[in-house]
Amino acid sequence: MTGKRFAFVIEDLYGGGAEKSLLYTADGLRQRGNQVKVFILRERIEQRIPEGLEIINLEAVNRFTKLFSNPLVEQWQARRIARALDAFAPDTIISCSCDKITRHLRYPNLHFWIKSDISAKFSDPKQRAKAFAKVNRFYTGRKVIAVSQGVKNNLVEVIGLKAGEIRAIYNPYERAPFLAMADEPAALPEGDYLINVGTYEPRKRHDRLLRAYKASGVSTPLMLLGKGKGDQEARLRALIDELGLTERVILPGYQTNPYPFIRHAKALVLSSDSEGLPRALIEALMLGTPVISVDCPSGPREILRGTLAPFLVAREDETALAGAIAAMDAAPIAVTEEHYRPFLKETVLPQFEALE
Repeated sequence: MTGKRFAFVIEDLYGGGAEKSLLYTADGLRQRGNQVKVFILRERIEQRIPEGLEIINLEAVNRFTKLFSNPLVEQWQARRIARALDAFAPDTIISCSCDKITRHLRYPNLHFWIKSDISAKFSDPKQRAKAFAKVNRFYTGRKVIAVSQGVKNNLVEVIGLKAGEIRAIYNPYERAPFLAMADEPAALPEGDYLINVGTYEPRKRHDRLLRAYKASGVSTPLMLLGKGKGDQEARLRALIDELGLTERVILPGYQTNPYPFIRHAKALVLSSDSEGLPRALIEALMLGTPVISVDCPSGPREILRGTLAPFLVAREDETALAGAIAAMDAAPIAVTEEHYRPFLKETVLPQFEALE
């Protein structure tokens, strides 16, 4: 046990993967004997908070700051964060998903945790150039943690970031809690089904998945577990109807606990245009569910190894994705610890403890 002090700063604890992985990391460090505080900037919590983990709302984000967001407001918000950090005096500060504000902080032990592959998010040249300029403005000369080796490589080689320090550290996982949550009651479908887990947004490419699923010819139903903003779900339902898949695609709505659904699936399929380090793939493997994925930037290639390597297909190759779905449906791969060992907390948390 190292007994270091860790401060995590994040805007809120809404229902996304970045928020979930931050809580697991923070609580994992706490369980190893470190002092940990998670500072949120507004009271918006959808995640399960681990018992014993201290969450402090700094109330630095509100309707006013959203309406009048500019560098002066950001600096006011940063000063509010700084007062809390100074009182706690952490050895390591980790900022996640609120870097527009925390970039104004100048602590030498502040690390910016980048969870997604920014280089793959934009196809429009102007938007891409703007996003790259923002990355360089925020992180040049700063300490950066990339969620995967692929994200790190793209920050350096594609975006051209000259960080003060940059390292790749996976999200840490503990298998037992997932197994326990997977045992909780849930309204599971009868019989076999395939599953995709993710918000109904364009980047997740449900259109690609649905076309490949139809082309695969499998009779096993497909569950799309997630939710969408605005009319995203309506558009998804319209596409399902257009493809004639209404009787074979299940939309159970957002589930606070998705793990029973993942554990009992025949396989999980990921079809996104970009990811950082896809939690759904790793969590599925820890629950013994084999996975299929497109080779999007930047995490799947680091996850689908060994016997799963043939089920990593080119991102734009819907025929190959259909073939992988058919092959896995016919003969699912047996998952072993070797598939998920690099992501276990015993492997990962010491890397966070080594941060200065």
